[in-house]
Amino acid sequence: MNLLGRLTGIYIAREAKCPLELVSDATAIQDKGLEGDRYGSRAGTFSTWPGGGRHVTLIEEEALEAIARESKLELPAASARRNLTTRGVALNHLVGKTFQVGEVTLVGIRLCEPCEHMEQLSGVAGVRTALVHRGGLRAEIVTGGVIRVGDEISLV
Repeated sequence: MNLLGRLTGIYIAREAKCPLELVSDATAIQDKGLEGDRYGSRAGTFSTWPGGGRHVTLIEEEALEAIARESKLELPAASARRNLTTRGVALNHLVGKTFQVGEVTLVGIRLCEPCEHMEQLSGVAGVRTALVHRGGLRAEIVTGGVIRVGDEISLV
């Protein structure tokens, strides 16, 4: 397997619109989502919308740093409303690819473009535009298990 980078943060929210909380580990449940997260229990704002990739979402720390430099917008990772933050991984390149996060196998389904809902909940005006094409990745859980901050991310 080819090492791509590392998992730097895990965030869950028990209910739609609630703030995300940072956790050190989480159980990824095959074909469902993260245990304790709103999308894992099908209680997220967009849970009933059509389309796949609602098990888990990822965003690059580098993207958050870039918008801070370029647009002077400070968006804390939890405010991005994504479950997993990464470092060293070009997430856009993982659409249609199978990859590992620690012992968990994921498949990249589609980009997670920023939306008005995320911008409103973050309270950071302009962040939707700043994150276009770098808002992250929507993925599905192929093989469950425990993920931990610091886990390696590798291409299968």
